[in-house]
Amino acid sequence: MGSQGGGWGLSKEFLDLVKSIGEARSKAEEDRIVLSEIEILRRRIIEPDIPKRKMKEYIIRLVYIEMLGHDASFGYIHAVKMTHDDSLLLKRTGYLAVTLFLNEDHDLIILIVNTIQKDLKSDNYLVVCAALTAVCKLINEETIPAVLPQVVELLGHQKEAVRKKAIMALHRFHQRSPSSVTHLISHFRKRLCDNDPGVMGATLCPLSDLISTDVNAYKDLLISFVSILKQVAERRLPKSYDYHQMPAPFIQIRLLKILALLGSGDKHASENMYTVLGDIFRKGDSSSNIGNAILYECICCVSSIYPSSKLLDAAAEVTSKFLKSESHNLKYMGIDALGRLIKINPDIAEGHQLAVIDCLEDPDDTLKRKTFELLYKMTKSSNVEVIVDRMIDYMISITDNHYKAEIASRCVELAEQFAPSNHWFIQTMNRVFEHAGDLVNIKVAHNLMRLIAEGFGEDDNGEDSQLRSSAVESYLRIIGEPKLPSAFLQVICWVLGEYGTADEKYSASYITGKLCDVAEAHSTDDIVKGYAVTAIMKICAFEIAAGRRVELLSECQSLIDELSASHSTDLQQRAYELQAVLGLDAQAVERIMPLDASCEDIEVDINLSFLSAYVQTSLENGARPYIPEDERSGMLNIGSFRSEDQREASTHALRFEAYEVPKPSVRAKSPVPHAPSTDLVPVPEPTYVQEVQATSFPSVYDAGPMEPKLRLDSVQKKWGRPTYSSSAPSASNSSSQKPVNGVTQVDGPGTTSSQKRDVPLSSRRSQVEISPEKQKLAASLFGGSSSKSERRSSSTGQKTTRVNSAAVKKSEVVTGTVTSAEQPSKKAAALQSPPPNLLDFEEQPTSSTTPTVDPFQQLEGLYGPNEVSSSVDHGAGRPSDLLTMFDTPTSDLTSSTTNLSQTDMSETNLLSSFSNPTNSNTQGGNMGTQAVPLKKGPNTQDALEKHALARQVGVTPSGKNPNLFKDLLG
Repeated sequence: MGSQGGGWGLSKEFLDLVKSIGEARSKAEEDRIVLSEIEILRRRIIEPDIPKRKMKEYIIRLVYIEMLGHDASFGYIHAVKMTHDDSLLLKRTGYLAVTLFLNEDHDLIILIVNTIQKDLKSDNYLVVCAALTAVCKLINEETIPAVLPQVVELLGHQKEAVRKKAIMALHRFHQRSPSSVTHLISHFRKRLCDNDPGVMGATLCPLSDLISTDVNAYKDLLISFVSILKQVAERRLPKSYDYHQMPAPFIQIRLLKILALLGSGDKHASENMYTVLGDIFRKGDSSSNIGNAILYECICCVSSIYPSSKLLDAAAEVTSKFLKSESHNLKYMGIDALGRLIKINPDIAEGHQLAVIDCLEDPDDTLKRKTFELLYKMTKSSNVEVIVDRMIDYMISITDNHYKAEIASRCVELAEQFAPSNHWFIQTMNRVFEHAGDLVNIKVAHNLMRLIAEGFGEDDNGEDSQLRSSAVESYLRIIGEPKLPSAFLQVICWVLGEYGTADEKYSASYITGKLCDVAEAHSTDDIVKGYAVTAIMKICAFEIAAGRRVELLSECQSLIDELSASHSTDLQQRAYELQAVLGLDAQAVERIMPLDASCEDIEVDINLSFLSAYVQTSLENGARPYIPEDERSGMLNIGSFRSEDQREASTHALRFEAYEVPKPSVRAKSPVPHAPSTDLVPVPEPTYVQEVQATSFPSVYDAGPMEPKLRLDSVQKKWGRPTYSSSAPSASNSSSQKPVNGVTQVDGPGTTSSQKRDVPLSSRRSQVEISPEKQKLAASLFGGSSSKSERRSSSTGQKTTRVNSAAVKKSEVVTGTVTSAEQPSKKAAALQSPPPNLLDFEEQPTSSTTPTVDPFQQLEGLYGPNEVSSSVDHGAGRPSDLLTMFDTPTSDLTSSTTNLSQTDMSETNLLSSFSNPTNSNTQGGNMGTQAVPLKKGPNTQDALEKHALARQVGVTPSGKNPNLFKDLLG
């Protein structure tokens, strides 16, 4: 700012401030300088008669302070005032400061809406542009209707900058409240044909969002998008839109994204794009970052639309250049592009074997992770061992638990789908559990148990038995290792209990001894102990069923005795069940604990037909028949208890819906001061105006008007049927407003960092000799030509269809390619009849209808006295009563009457109404009813005065919902 005209009129003091902050040696020194500046500005900004030039400088200094992370809220109001200035420079400075200081829900936003409305009608287009910029940043969902008609009218402005910013404002409105601009979608279509390329480019952003939501509704615009992209690629736009010698690159990228959405799964639409996409591949410039960005986006588009063999070859060639580059950024793009292309044709990866291995061994961790994602997509049965081993080694070397858990789940998924042998599968799962620990999802452990129980073989039981025997042997070897994760121990205990003695290779006493050791070594883990006790019970049951005598080891007996007195009821039950099984005969044990029955389906008889004979016999003997629940007289539905509990729980939670519009009423008696629900307080009977619809209220005992009574409103009975004595007011008699949820943050415009240009590879990369190790690794990774979807053949007898894995299933890739023999003729036809130039279309008039009634005309205090004239006397000049502002009784009766007084009687002093009850009227003059004279009770006025005084000296709520302070205010 200080480079021209002595800093644009800024003082030397401000320039010294910027210099001193730039030369600060530490954050503490910078904070000391800024805090000193804040104190100076705090004193100077409130001085009278400050020149406008000085005030502008103060505002700029406040912006600088806010940019450094300090609070300058004491100057926000001065920035708002500056937006009202007639000077263009000061107004733009004020708008700049306000958009940086405030968010859309700030309390000061209401003060600048009127200014924005006035500036949108200005004859100076610079003022209009400044107002539109503020609209994009500050207007929220509630204030959109105030400026929407004027923004729509600006779509036909003669200045292209105004039309562009109007499109951006409508796009912002659509992001915050789509329902507010649904009737304006046609304006986006019209502006797509605007004569100015900037307006057309701005229109692509909202259209992209709309197309991503509903693709079919915008298929008719495909030809227009293709024509615009062709004109941009042919450099028919002005030179001012070039960036690094590339014609309008950001418009090209946006159009390629839109074409990818429109051509996905649509062969006819994709064929219309082939020509222009081929032209972009041929004209692409890989010597600059922006040129590579366009080529990468073109590859993404080709991989999304219906495949074309020629375009796939061109995309593979560009991907090869990315992978052979020395830049890590381009290598990353190449790995990502290759991952997209192999979904369509897996054979493309075979030509880039060594490049992928180089990325796998690169020290850049981000590039290495991206390469593992690529290997995960191209895994098949021929290379699964090498890829999974590499992934497990990398998982061991990293410390990021989140990514370690992700790699573990991928290793489990690949092992389940492409395991070459049972032994390799078990060993791989053991390594994953050992090194990933508790990061492995518990579902993986459950799926592993199911897989071992169901087996791989379809009809070959021998292969299943071999799998289980291999699992038992491996688990017995590692069961004594320290620090095994809990999930892995659960798998070990379950497998040993089910199949530990199945092949009679290990005795029952040996297996039970190992399980007791596990339970003793993990005495603090109740889940593992429970699995161990259940496994011991299974082994004992199998031995009893086989007719063999079971003799528990001493350590097993001591474990059972210990668990029988455990604080855990689950462990107690398991221990008692084990003791009960030991006392049963072989036939009973075989029926309750069948061998290898974990995979049998359990059939549940929901009708309990096995009890039909018993029921019939009981009825014949004089038993009473069953009465359905909904037909029982004098009984409540069980669902009502649940609804009552939910309603009671909801009353104790924070409620964010808007207040109901209160009904006009006149109270005949004095309001009751707040008191706890257990106190004895006088409860007057309410008197309502006849026009108000009747609302159900709890009944009151017929006693004297001021006789103390026990308040039982909304109190649940402790005996008898659960009921409530009051009901909520009918929702049909009230209207609610839609609340605004959340704050939409606006990201600033991104900056493109220039990077080192890549020189063509042929001119600076020499031929490197490939080591035999890399050649061998490449042959292991990319060997064979089978597709990604290859599974274990049925000849091996595997039944992977029975495996219900929780991991994500591999999607089948499309291996077919599309060849087009009619492209030469189509190209010749295209040369004869060039597409129409959308950028030369005539300007179409914009019609907009402005609402006759401005919603913000009804906001009190927003306009000046000359602009808004109130026809209703709202009691100006009379002091508001704090009692009526925050009076929130706890019972339904007093809550309803007080809510009525909060709006209709908010400006009526209740204390004065007691002194002169005949002159007190309600505020709403439309009702035309006069209040009934209030009956004076004993010491009522004194009680109200004390109550109002207590509120005035108490806590004054500062939020938008005064009901949140109900507990504080009594």
